[in-house]
Amino acid sequence: MEIEELKKIIRDVPDFPSKGILFRDLTTMIKDGEALHVTGKALADLYRDKGVTKIVGIESRGFIGGSIMAYELGCGFVPARKPGKLPAVTIKKAYAKEYGVDTIEMHNDAITEDDVVVLHDDLLATGGTMRACYDLVKTMNPKKIYINFIVELTDLNGRENLPEDCEVISLLKY
Repeated sequence: MEIEELKKIIRDVPDFPSKGILFRDLTTMIKDGEALHVTGKALADLYRDKGVTKIVGIESRGFIGGSIMAYELGCGFVPARKPGKLPAVTIKKAYAKEYGVDTIEMHNDAITEDDVVVLHDDLLATGGTMRACYDLVKTMNPKKIYINFIVELTDLNGRENLPEDCEVISLLKY
């Protein structure tokens, strides 16, 4: 199976979560064993020669692809979560969303200055959550940060909200 064939497996759900929105449902892709394998391998292959030491997956669908990448690369996985979900001391970043403010948290000892980090989420829409995650990880001063998505919705211009000095890769673009 080729990467572009994954588009045939991803389900389009019109008017979800509200009227006028076409939701790209990746659950149909991740329930397909071959598609999940192809996706995970393709994600990891992007970073095999870059010295990655940590994958940061954004709650919750970013945990899936991020864990697969970490396993494939033999590196650590760090969850970036909603407030109150992590048990130890955390650092956090608030960010604006379409209808208010949200916050993302990580353990304060999750990333070191020796780390090369890939930030992963399943889908790039407006980029607000990923930008907050990037800003949070940047405060920990890692050697390098990469940003990665399975799907990018190009008409929402989410890349414009991401840092220009950071490589951003999406496997599939709509």
